[in-house]
Amino acid sequence: MAELIRIYEENPNPKEIKRVVDVLRNGGLVIYPTDTVYGLGCDITNSKALQRIARIKGVKLEKANLSFICADLSNLSDYVRQIDTPTFKILKRTLPGPYTFILPGNNNLPKDFKKKKTVGIRVPDNAIAKILVEQLGNPIVSTSIRDDDELIEYTTDPELIHEKWDNLVDIVIDGGYGDNVASTVIDLSGAEPVILREGKGDIDEFL
Repeated sequence: MAELIRIYEENPNPKEIKRVVDVLRNGGLVIYPTDTVYGLGCDITNSKALQRIARIKGVKLEKANLSFICADLSNLSDYVRQIDTPTFKILKRTLPGPYTFILPGNNNLPKDFKKKKTVGIRVPDNAIAKILVEQLGNPIVSTSIRDDDELIEYTTDPELIHEKWDNLVDIVIDGGYGDNVASTVIDLSGAEPVILREGKGDIDEFL
């Protein structure tokens, strides 16, 4: 049974944040708010938790498209190969924000991601997501919450999310209503930026 915890983005309660971080550290799955749709996440270093997410998605872990949620750009070099100045300028200009950037992975990737040539990096403009990652001390690996109803591709109401995911995850954070538009996904692993999915983030500067 998942616990539903109310956390306010304007003033996240440190005690509640610690409870969520402890669950993440112990291999738990958490649904949390971002600046786009709600995300399902776990600790990047916990293999069992990663396997649980892959099972929920119905894919093998090595085939799962998961994003690394970072608090800022400071630990990018832990997972990403040396990036050139124009690429770094794009990241600096647009993050935190509603973008997922595909970047070339390096040799330090956690063992579950060793075969990945690229990784999706995300720095959401959301205080709850940011503080969770900061307190955890490493990225949260994440995927968006999809809705079976094709009209509403992403569930926005935390109470409905809790109802639906009750038996699959350990905590659902109620951080208020989420957005129903996912992040814009841009591949920066090649010579030119390639837009893979148009979402909430503005794409004009990449065209």
